[in-house]
Amino acid sequence: MTPPLVAPPSSRHVLIAGAGIGGLTLACALQRAGVRATVFERAEALRQVGAGIIVQMNAALALRRIGLCDAVVAEGEQPEQTLILDLAGRGISRVDVRSLQQELDAPMVAIHRARLQAVLRAHAGPEDAVRLGVSVTGFQDAEGHVTVSLSDGTTVSGDVLVGADGLRSVVRSGLRGDEPTRYSGYTSWRGVCPGAEWVTAGQMIETWGPGARFGIVPIGHGEVYWYATLNAPAGAEDAPGQTLAVLQERFAGWHAPIARLLAATPPERVLRTDIHDRPPLAHWSRGRVTLLGDAAHPMTPNLGQGGCQAIEDGVVLAECLTAPGSVEDALRAYEAIRVKRANAMVVRSHQVGRMAQWESTAARFVRDALFRRVPESAAKNQLRQLVAPLR
Repeated sequence: MTPPLVAPPSSRHVLIAGAGIGGLTLACALQRAGVRATVFERAEALRQVGAGIIVQMNAALALRRIGLCDAVVAEGEQPEQTLILDLAGRGISRVDVRSLQQELDAPMVAIHRARLQAVLRAHAGPEDAVRLGVSVTGFQDAEGHVTVSLSDGTTVSGDVLVGADGLRSVVRSGLRGDEPTRYSGYTSWRGVCPGAEWVTAGQMIETWGPGARFGIVPIGHGEVYWYATLNAPAGAEDAPGQTLAVLQERFAGWHAPIARLLAATPPERVLRTDIHDRPPLAHWSRGRVTLLGDAAHPMTPNLGQGGCQAIEDGVVLAECLTAPGSVEDALRAYEAIRVKRANAMVVRSHQVGRMAQWESTAARFVRDALFRRVPESAAKNQLRQLVAPLR
């Protein structure tokens, strides 16, 4: 029997649902390889919203594979130390990440999410490669191609569909049906404010208190990204106009410059989000449809790897789609490389978050005492394993 003809990868048209970090990374990688991609994004514009993101060394190395690492470095700040403190500002753990960056020959970059998104959009292809104000609402995978239905009533056909449309992915629902998310037990607030002069340059800090944490990350351009977490029931909301007041009351008495950063943050730049993930999946693909980033493996933010794993997904998937073979072969190869690694991050991040959110005074005392006894070399080795580059 004559095997079916397989179109060359260069002739493929890749449809991408979602213009987040992962979807745009995939578009950039495909554009660099000469493969057509179209991204569908429900937002009307890629606005200057969101907060910060830490592009860790593994993600920076993935971006280097598509020629974008230097552009990202230029828009952010490279941390030199990571610190965990108690609410009085006393040290719990410290890691010299500058030496680890030198060892791995890869930067770590703290950057405003919107600036990272702008770098990616600039390299994702021509203007019509990213269609704003229109989202994927459904799809049909049949007869050697995928046809997507769009929110404007039109349809578009391509050779493969990638769901990069986040935690509540429409594409994932089309593959797997409705699945509940898993609430972590804590909510989060994120903000960006001026105030680089109030923090130590190059230091990323996370402070642990009873059932709560506060993070401080300089992200360049004179700005500081901060985040806060608090054990809370799912779905709770701040009263209108009271978000900053809630935070100022909850974190009153914590070490400087937390109060100052909160006071300097415009209320409209504060985002509140309950933290959810999903249990890991063994497979992300079916036929000519696959998932990427939070659509495939949503994770809590405790390792700072959510966006980083989406970047890795995008680079690897592009490499698989531009290799010889069928689309189905490409998606199997993508899963073989990515599923185990990303799922391990989901599990570990969930575990770290549960421990970091402990409320018990006795449990926190023991935890902090144990962390203080861990040599910096051991803590550094744990981070080294976390940010190990793609193979």
